[in-house]
Amino acid sequence: MSDIDHSFAAPIVRGLYLEELGRPVVLASSDSSEAGVDALTIELPAAFDAAAEANVAAGLKVALAAWRGKKGASALPGCVLVKSSGASAAYWPGLSYDEAKKRADSRNLSPFAPVAKETISPLSAAGRSSIMEGRVALVTGGAQGFGEEIVRGLAASGAIVYIADLNMAGAEKLSRTLNAEAGKTISFPVSVNVSDEASVAAMFAAVAASTGCLDLVVSNAGVLKAFSVLEQDVGSFKFVTDVNYVGFMLIAKHSGLLLRRQARLATRWTTDIIQINSKSGLEGSNKNGSYAGSKFGGIGLVQSFALELVAYNIKVNAICPGNFLNGPLWSDPEKGLFVQYLRSGKVPGAKTVEDVRKSYEGKVPMHRGCEGADVMRAVYYLVEQEYETGQALPVTGGQVMLS
Repeated sequence: MSDIDHSFAAPIVRGLYLEELGRPVVLASSDSSEAGVDALTIELPAAFDAAAEANVAAGLKVALAAWRGKKGASALPGCVLVKSSGASAAYWPGLSYDEAKKRADSRNLSPFAPVAKETISPLSAAGRSSIMEGRVALVTGGAQGFGEEIVRGLAASGAIVYIADLNMAGAEKLSRTLNAEAGKTISFPVSVNVSDEASVAAMFAAVAASTGCLDLVVSNAGVLKAFSVLEQDVGSFKFVTDVNYVGFMLIAKHSGLLLRRQARLATRWTTDIIQINSKSGLEGSNKNGSYAGSKFGGIGLVQSFALELVAYNIKVNAICPGNFLNGPLWSDPEKGLFVQYLRSGKVPGAKTVEDVRKSYEGKVPMHRGCEGADVMRAVYYLVEQEYETGQALPVTGGQVMLS
């Protein structure tokens, strides 16, 4: 018996719950046809495409109306059973992953009726980080550096976070720490090579099988190889471009497919794709052309994807941080940029690593490097701001200003 394609079915089912509840919800999946006679049941077509998505969404809405005719006008099913060509999968809702998993494990078919969420005035900006409470997010390059800062920030704000990285040992360690600190499942490690399409597609299929879909995708994974254009080899240039530019396209493509399916029914729910770009995406970078070029190109992709994906309530924006001087890229005592720049004589007159650091801090009107908290405030703003897409938001301490 073949398996259900969770990446097709789960986002549409989650969209139904989002539309009805107007708040985040998580789905736990079970590859079992024994969900029970009280489950809401739908059949999937043999072929999956954009037209099929629309048809399945319309059919699910009709099925809900029929189910409610028996159970009550405002009831929501405790399970949605999806069937296709002899395969089946059951999706069980919850306001947290552990709640959804408990329902799935116990086959709890009672109507799903979460406590109503308190409404906050749209004119209020209080508690901006609360916008992430209960939402599902994914951060590429999330096991270290800026990515780890973002993962920790989202988790502390009440989100469920996928830590996506090639460094699976680091992702697993961080996930165990976060889950232990929270006393519940708030994170998942997931392996990905952002420059390999099969790897990216497999990652998002795993997400759909675990939680149904997503609300926020942070494309953070990036690499830097600084060379003079007169000396850089084509291989290192392509490596930077493949990760920073092609990788973002692949993340946007495959997350966008999930989010589009979810939006078929979640017509009032806004989702976000955020690229962590760089101040080097706003101005050139001396002897660092491959990196700056990939970041400039990333902003072009952000603007183009924003124009296309807005039709599905998907906002696409970029955050352009200044230098993360306390991160390993700069501060590693052996390979960090401070050490490299000292050895290469890039900073005239510098005798120590501290001299190099002070030189770079002196370029910033606010006299410090960018920190994780600075980026998190930008993330919260972009998620909360429903009337903004296609933007490149500088977080540079005034070092780079838009004109």
